[in-house]
Amino acid sequence: MFHRQFATSLKHHIRSHKIGYGCLSALLVLLWSADKLFPLPAPGRDSFNVIVVAKDGTPLRAFPDRAHIWRHPIKLDAVSPYYIQSLIAYEDKNFWWHPGVNPLSLLRATYQWLRYGHIVSGGSTLTMQVARILDPTPRTMSGKLKQIARALQLEYHYSKTEILDLYMNFAPMGGVLEGVEAASRAYLGKPANRLTHAEAALLTVLPQLPSVLRPDRYPQKAQLARNKVVYRMRGIWSTAEIKDALTEPIAALTVREPLLAPLLAQRMKSQNPGQLRIDTTIDSIAQQTVETLLVDRVNVLPPRISMAAMVMDNRTAEVVAYAGSADFTDRERFSNVDMVRASRSPGSTLKPFLYAFALDEGLIHSESLLSDTPQSFSGYQPGNFQQNFHGPVSVSEALVKSLNVPAVQVLDQLGSVPFVAMLRRGGLKLEFPKGAAPNLSVILGGAGARLEDMVAAYSSLARAGMAVTPRFVPSAPLQERRMMSEGAAFIVRDILETGGPVGRAVEGNGSYRGIAWKTGTSFGFRDAWALGVSQRYTIGVWVGRPDGTPNPGFFGANIAAPLLVDIFNALPDGRNLSPNPAPATVKQEKICWPSGTRASDNIIDGNEDLCPLQRTAWTLNGIAPPTFPDRLQAMSPRLTYFVDQQTGKRVLPDCAQHAYRQQQIMRWPAALQLWLDPDLHKKSLPPEWDSSCSAHYSSSYSDGNALKIMGLNDGELIRQANGGKLPEAKLELRGSHGEVNWMVNGRLLTDKRINQTIKFPNAGRYDITAFDMQGNFDRIGVSVQMQ
Repeated sequence: MFHRQFATSLKHHIRSHKIGYGCLSALLVLLWSADKLFPLPAPGRDSFNVIVVAKDGTPLRAFPDRAHIWRHPIKLDAVSPYYIQSLIAYEDKNFWWHPGVNPLSLLRATYQWLRYGHIVSGGSTLTMQVARILDPTPRTMSGKLKQIARALQLEYHYSKTEILDLYMNFAPMGGVLEGVEAASRAYLGKPANRLTHAEAALLTVLPQLPSVLRPDRYPQKAQLARNKVVYRMRGIWSTAEIKDALTEPIAALTVREPLLAPLLAQRMKSQNPGQLRIDTTIDSIAQQTVETLLVDRVNVLPPRISMAAMVMDNRTAEVVAYAGSADFTDRERFSNVDMVRASRSPGSTLKPFLYAFALDEGLIHSESLLSDTPQSFSGYQPGNFQQNFHGPVSVSEALVKSLNVPAVQVLDQLGSVPFVAMLRRGGLKLEFPKGAAPNLSVILGGAGARLEDMVAAYSSLARAGMAVTPRFVPSAPLQERRMMSEGAAFIVRDILETGGPVGRAVEGNGSYRGIAWKTGTSFGFRDAWALGVSQRYTIGVWVGRPDGTPNPGFFGANIAAPLLVDIFNALPDGRNLSPNPAPATVKQEKICWPSGTRASDNIIDGNEDLCPLQRTAWTLNGIAPPTFPDRLQAMSPRLTYFVDQQTGKRVLPDCAQHAYRQQQIMRWPAALQLWLDPDLHKKSLPPEWDSSCSAHYSSSYSDGNALKIMGLNDGELIRQANGGKLPEAKLELRGSHGEVNWMVNGRLLTDKRINQTIKFPNAGRYDITAFDMQGNFDRIGVSVQMQ
C-alpha cells in the first residue's frame, strides 16, 4: 500500500515539474520573442557630437549631433570617483545587485501613488532612467511598465558598467548639454575626472530638474539641491570632505560653444571621418595666447585684413598653436579661410634656403662679395624693396638686409631648377602657375608656398638641417627630411640671429636676441610674412587679405615681424638663449675682398695689394670659394702690371727707363667700381702711366677717372618744351675704352653705345652715370621741370 502511494505521489510530482518547466520555457521563449520583436533602441555613433580636443583634453571645438545636442563621449574610468560615489548613493544605492528594477522602490512608489493620487516618487533605478532616455515614455502607469520592460532588456544586453556609461553620456544636464563630461566642461571649465566633491554632487542632482537647477542661471537652487546630495554622502565621505563640499560656492561658467583653433578642428574632423574624439597636439594655453595676440593686433588694422600663425615645437614637431585666421567670429575678415594652408607668394622668405644651399655647394661663405647694384640677368632686372642699392655687400649683409639683387646673383650661379628641387627634397614644395617653370624670380616670391610648409622648412635651421613634417595628432609619426647640412644651418641661423661672425645684423641684434628670423613681402604688398626659430619653437606669421587685394604700406618688417616677436616672448622658453655651438665643419677665417679667398692665400711677405679689405667669415667644410666671375667684363680677376722702381709709375718692359718690378692687384667687379669709396677706388686701379710709355698708351688714361659725359652739365635744369613734348637729352661719352654702361637713377640701360638719347618722362631729379670696363666713370645730376 505504501509503495503504491509513493509511486502515485512521485508521478504527480514529476508531472507538476514538467508543467513548471514548460511554463518557464514558454515564458523564456515569450521574453526572447518580445526582445526580438521590440528591440531596445541603442545609441549609435551619430548620437554623439564629434569633439576635437587639445593635448590636455581641453575641447577645441565640438560639432553637435543632428539634434544640436552637445555630448562628449566618456568612459567610467575617465570620470572622478567622487561622481560615481555620489551618483550611486543618491540615485540607486542597490544598482550593482538589482536586475534592472528594485521591487522595494516600486512598491513604495505604487503605495504613494495610490495614497496621494499622483506620482510622488518614480522608484526608478539608474537602469530605468537609462531606459527612459533611450526610449522616452509618458509618466503614466503604462509608461512605467514599458520602462520596466526596457530596463530588464538593458540588463540582459549590457553589463552594469556599460549601463553606467550610457547614463554618464546621455543624462540631461540643462539646455543642449547631455552627459557629465559636456556639463563639466561647459559649467565648470574642467574635465569630469577632476571634479571636486561638491562639483560631483552638483552634477549628480542636475539631471533631476536640468532646466530648474542650471548652475549658470539658478545658482541658489542648484546649491540647495547639491547640498541635499552632500548630506546623503555621510558614511561614504569623511566629515571634513562633507564640510568642505557644503562651503564650496557655486561658480558656473556661462555655457558657450568651445572655439579654440576652430579651423584646425574643422581640418581634423574632415581628415578623420567617423572618429568621435580627435586628440591633437595643441597646447590649449599657447593656443589661447596666440589667438589673443592676433585678435588684439587685427582689431587696429583695416577691414578685411586677416592673419594666420602657426607654432611648432622643434623637439617633437608637434604643432602647439594653429590660427588659420585672425578672428573666427569676424566674417568680414574671411574668417572661414584657413590661411595656414593657403598658397601665397612667400616674398623674400626663401632667401635663407638659397644661401644655405649655396654654402653646401661650395659657392659661397658667409662673407662672399656680392654686388648690390643695378644688373640685368638675361633681361631680368631685379630691384630692392627700398629702391636703392648698397654696392659691395657680403652674403651676411645681403641676407640680413634682404637685398634682392645679390640673391638673384647667387641663384643665377646655383640655378633656379636645382634650387626648387633642393627645396622639394627638404619637404617644401613650391606651386607655380600652370605651364610655368622655375626662373630667377622664384627667390623674390615668384611661386606659391603655404605657411604650414614654410614653418616645417624653417625648423631645419634649429634642427641641424633636418626639416620635419608638422604633427597635428599625437599618433602621427615623426618624419624628418634633410634640407641642408648641419653646418649650413648653423651659419644661416647665426647670420639671421646675430649678423654673422662679426655681428653686423640689423634684425638679429638687441631686443631680438635669441630669435633667428626672416621677413618677406610679396609683390604689390599682398602678403606680409615673418618666420623665425629659437631653440624651442619655429613660428610663422602671415598678414594680408585672403582675396589677394594689395595692402599698401604692409610689409613683413612692420606688420608681421612685431607679431612674431610677441608670440616668441609670450611662450615659455620662446627665446631660449642656450648656446648654439658651431659644428666641426664650420670655423671662422679671415678672407679678402675682392678676391673672396683666404687672407693667408693673398697676403705674401706682408704685401696686402691682393687683400685691400679683410673680413671674418664662417667657412663650411674648409672651403673659401673666390668671388663670382665678373658678369660685365670677361677678364682675369688679377691684374698684373709693371712699376718703375724710381717713379712708382706704370710702365711696360719695352718702354721702361729704369729698373722695374712686377706687381699685382685684384680687380673689383666692374659693376662695383662706381660704389667704392674714393680711397678704395684709387687702390683698386694701377698707378698712372709713366710719360715714357705715352707712345704706347693714350694720355687720356693718365688717371682713373678720364671719362666725361658731354651734352649736359652737372646740376643743369631742363624744362619741357612748348607743345608738351617730353624733354630729352642727347649725350656722348668721351675718353671711354671698350664697352660702356649707362645708368639712369640706378637703373642699367641695355644700350651700351657711347652715344645715348635719354628721355625724361616725369619731373624730378635724374642721376646719370656712365662707366667702362676699366673702372673709369663719370656722373652728373640734372633736374627736369614740366609745364
